[in-house]
Amino acid sequence: MLEKINETTEFLKEKGIINPDVGIILGTGLGELTAKIDKQIEIDYKDIPNFPLSTVEGHAGKLIYGEFGKKKIVAMKGRFHYYEGYGSEHVALPVRVLKYLGIKYLFLSNAAGGVNPSFQIGDIMIITDHINLLPNPLIGPNDERIGPRFPDMGEAYDKYLVKKASLIAQDHNIRIHKGIYLSISGPTFETPAEYNYFRIIGADAVGMSTTAEVIIARHMNLPCFAVSVITDLGVEGKIEYTTHESVLAEAAKTEERMTIIITELISSL
Repeated sequence: MLEKINETTEFLKEKGIINPDVGIILGTGLGELTAKIDKQIEIDYKDIPNFPLSTVEGHAGKLIYGEFGKKKIVAMKGRFHYYEGYGSEHVALPVRVLKYLGIKYLFLSNAAGGVNPSFQIGDIMIITDHINLLPNPLIGPNDERIGPRFPDMGEAYDKYLVKKASLIAQDHNIRIHKGIYLSISGPTFETPAEYNYFRIIGADAVGMSTTAEVIIARHMNLPCFAVSVITDLGVEGKIEYTTHESVLAEAAKTEERMTIIITELISSL
């Protein structure tokens, strides 16, 4: 794994991606945030050694480098999911490459179904903790040069960044929630019974990504900040027919508010 990480990292450095401050993984419907990046270098995933390819609508499959919020960032416009058939190594490599490129923080976003009865479609939830029901991406041999065999997950999401983002949202009168994100494999949307179960065990929102990436980042002691856009509701009496297209449409409506929070948060680092 380390050999592949180094090979990919060196390729990207040769393309001009040098010492980024922040890495961003943009989820379903949120990829247009990259339009705000200045002085861009854009590389298709298919042209990057060892990188998997995004196969899902709404995930463009591009790595974008430039200035955003007065910092140098490298953004993944599209991520990789277990439901696409990718294993832990494929999900892990891009996050590790971001770390080896030099990022100090990892930001993540996703579209999620709300199971907290107080949530509304279009709300933004800052993730404070998670329940991972995906395969743990660290299963298998461990390379101590990358991280420890048993990484601590007591603060998976950086408390300072959560507090700072909350204050930014308050200053701009942006409605936010804080909550626990639960990940499942997908690709099916959940049944009413599953939504109910996830709420019983402590989740506020459910999706098909993010937790594996955060585990990989924390394995390398990389601070994380993540947000969910609530694109559908898994609350009794509020469950409606859900499609990927409806998720994309609802996620797109939050981009302006998301951009404000993420831009100011990155600027404050």
